[in-house]
Amino acid sequence: MILIADGGSTKCSWCLLDDTKNRVYFNTEGYNPDFVDTAAIAASLTQNLPDTLQRDKVTEVHFYGAGVSSALKAEVIAAALRQLFPQAKATVTEDLLAAARALLGRKPGFAAILGTGTNSCLYDGQKITYNVDSLGYFLGDEGSGSFFGKRLLRDYLRGLLPDGLQEIFRETYSLGSRNDILDRLYNQPLPNRYLANFAKFAYDHNNVSYCREIVLDGFETFFQNLVLHYPRYQDYTFNCVGSVGYNFRDVLTQVARGHGMEVGKIIRSPIDDLVTYHEHE
Repeated sequence: MILIADGGSTKCSWCLLDDTKNRVYFNTEGYNPDFVDTAAIAASLTQNLPDTLQRDKVTEVHFYGAGVSSALKAEVIAAALRQLFPQAKATVTEDLLAAARALLGRKPGFAAILGTGTNSCLYDGQKITYNVDSLGYFLGDEGSGSFFGKRLLRDYLRGLLPDGLQEIFRETYSLGSRNDILDRLYNQPLPNRYLANFAKFAYDHNNVSYCREIVLDGFETFFQNLVLHYPRYQDYTFNCVGSVGYNFRDVLTQVARGHGMEVGKIIRSPIDDLVTYHEHE
């Protein structure tokens, strides 16, 4: 049996593929090695994997994860997988390769992730050949959930939310004092996930011009700072995975076409197409 995982910073989507090609899907929380260690991952998996999963029957685990930027980071997750699946060969690589394989299969092209964080690449049908670094939520991740959440939270703390949104925002998220919010950001785990949580507010209030404008500005910044720096980017279609890109796909399509890129595939999650890729290996 083969286990395939698409691991974002917030959620991890799994599929068990048995010898008859039957698929069993389930979810756990996300595991980004920038924020969690091997022990925490192993403990979470022990608690959250389905009771019916026969771990000793799994022979391969293909894990694609956010934050897997080096062999050292990959090993943080691989070590946990070896504990949980002792009979399996565990392969851990970056979630960007999952996006490329899901969106493009074995054809070359451009692929992006717009979820909790941001990433993008050129792909030759086998491997990633060019990547403009998104730099993470502190310095970059333009167009991501954490990027939009940061803008909303910053404007809230400065009292700049318009059209009666200030009170709605506070009540929606049961926000405490300024010091409580800053403590949550700077002293507690998973600040990127905390920020990305606020992006839903822009979706739920997309009839308000302020919310539409911050989404448009965020995607425009994503193109200006990342996409436009790819060689001959207009030669490719724009393909994207991730909840933020999918939920705001109309605005994303508008921005992409405004920069001369036709839109190809925009999907919420790569897991289905990723499993199909591995079925045909």
